[in-house]
Amino acid sequence: MKKEKGKEKTDSTETKPTRRFLKYEAARRIVQFCSFLLFNAGIFGLAATPVLLPVLQSLGIPQKTVGGAFGALQLMLYEVVFPWLPLTAIFLTAILMGRALCGWACPFGFVQDLLAYVKGKHAKVSPRTHGGLVKVKYLILVIVLFISGTLAVSSIVGTGQEYRRSLGEFAKAPFNVLSPSDTLFAALPRFIFDARYSPIALPTLLFWVRLAIMVGVLIFAVYVERSWCRYFCPLGAFMAVLNRFSFLGLKRNPTKCTKAGCRECIEVCPTKVPILDLPWEKFTHPECIYCLKCVEACSTRAIRPKFP
Repeated sequence: MKKEKGKEKTDSTETKPTRRFLKYEAARRIVQFCSFLLFNAGIFGLAATPVLLPVLQSLGIPQKTVGGAFGALQLMLYEVVFPWLPLTAIFLTAILMGRALCGWACPFGFVQDLLAYVKGKHAKVSPRTHGGLVKVKYLILVIVLFISGTLAVSSIVGTGQEYRRSLGEFAKAPFNVLSPSDTLFAALPRFIFDARYSPIALPTLLFWVRLAIMVGVLIFAVYVERSWCRYFCPLGAFMAVLNRFSFLGLKRNPTKCTKAGCRECIEVCPTKVPILDLPWEKFTHPECIYCLKCVEACSTRAIRPKFP
């Protein structure tokens, strides 16, 4: 009888993190869904506002009520206007809450989280491969800023017209032209709508390239959780650089943490933050999107948010 009681106690203890996980995860899904509706509430008649947020919100969605800061930054450089508003939005958000909007409000992040339910068990990326792929988003960020920045400078000195013609559709927003988020939420619906009323309209080569990139990214997200955020998102790279200075962070209680025989927090982290290797007082890792899965999964409740 004693053994059975002990077993029942163990089973009960093991189910607590699961219940808490489902509760917090459901709350995050509700916030993501409401944010998705709010950001695109023009379809319900809500007027657009001059608010920019560091999320992947397409420039080409007519129903949007808020704008994507990274897309606006590229567009303003194209128009030779200093992008103080998108930069302010990115810097203020990063300083106050780090990359929390990536985990709680980004529409494309929401799509990835939904795709994660397709497979119960996701593929594991080796530390070496993960470390190499993480650098890709920083490379994309540098390329995009280089194109937009040099285009703005060439326009100021009077040699921008030829540069603009050579860039073609990539001139206004070089990232958004190939962004899977823009393709999913803007280019693809627009093509379907146009095809419905203009059957003779044929897709361009660029459209097929965009579609292939979008499909590849979505399939990758099914097998590797939050793969776009981890490896390819230039806005995430921009925010990651500033995330180190965020007021919002996480702390780990060393007296409660059983790190010697437990890796629950690392196993559930969608961006593979090395939590157990970080300072316990407060950590603001560049890749952390503050989804709080580690907080939920910790059976000893050793991890907590910290602000500031």
